[in-house]
Amino acid sequence: MKALALRPGTMRSPWPGLAAAAAAWLMALLALRPFWDWAVYEALDLPSGSRPAAALHFFLYDTLKILLLLAGIIFAVAVLRSFFSLERTRALLGGRREGWGNVAAASLGVVTPFCSCSAVPAFIGFVGAGVPLGVTLSFLIASPMVNEVAVILLYGLFGWKIAFLYVASGFALAVGAGLVLGRMRLERWVEPFVYEMKVGGVALDPSHGLTWEDRFAIGRSEVRAILVRIWPYLLAGIALGALIHGWVPESFFLRWAGPGQPFAVPVAVLLGIPLYSNAAGILPVIEALHAKGVAMGTLLAFMMAVVALSLPEMILLRRVLKPRLIALYTAIVGLGILLTGFLFNAIL
Repeated sequence: MKALALRPGTMRSPWPGLAAAAAAWLMALLALRPFWDWAVYEALDLPSGSRPAAALHFFLYDTLKILLLLAGIIFAVAVLRSFFSLERTRALLGGRREGWGNVAAASLGVVTPFCSCSAVPAFIGFVGAGVPLGVTLSFLIASPMVNEVAVILLYGLFGWKIAFLYVASGFALAVGAGLVLGRMRLERWVEPFVYEMKVGGVALDPSHGLTWEDRFAIGRSEVRAILVRIWPYLLAGIALGALIHGWVPESFFLRWAGPGQPFAVPVAVLLGIPLYSNAAGILPVIEALHAKGVAMGTLLAFMMAVVALSLPEMILLRRVLKPRLIALYTAIVGLGILLTGFLFNAIL
């Protein structure tokens, strides 16, 4: 990436421009759903209950929503990284502190409302800043899996015990999988450009005396650089998600993963991987299947597979991870989800 020429500070404050851009970003984000509701269902006059209309709405809405979220996340992470040198970041989260680093990263993932697609730029930022790969993967797993909206809805639908078990298992899975993957020293299976993404093409250190204008310029440069690299994978993932959005073969699910089926949990996980949704979006399906007698452990395994191992996410991850690491990541996380499902079915 081309090195960013840092400019000396000027008398003009960058804050009004940032405030205006942030306000425009927030307004655009809030207006997306009403706009595409109107465009698809009123302007195009497509029936709201049809699958083609739902797929088109999903693709248009999610594409712009994720691009906006990506731009905001990349910019914020880049500005934050401008305060830390690679050496300082490694000292804080590397080496002997890797276990605590996994806990911290999973905790950050729990409280950040990122879907699996928008968590990838943060992954790039963390790895590029020298955060150990296993620690970064703990964040990547926890961020989409443990969703605060899903926790609230689970509490309302099934009570606090189920909500607590969902959070505890997702958190433990993120920490454990990150620790296992981190100990395997798999950095060679990360695409080389991720390690080359030094912010603004320079080694950052607070002693460089960067102004806020410099830091914001670094953020803008990082947004352009990363979006140019990942946009084809992003569109491919969202397009696939649009095609399968809302498609859950309920009768097939009940036949092979319903009450009394010995292979219910593995089948639920395999059914969840091709789907694309967030935890809150899949909850109505979970409620409907639970009402028909499907065990809660099976349903939570299904939900975790949908949000943490979706095929669209794997397509986007391919831009930053080599196939061997994606396969290993999927296998370890999938095994953790299977064990969670069996455990929940045994105790609930």
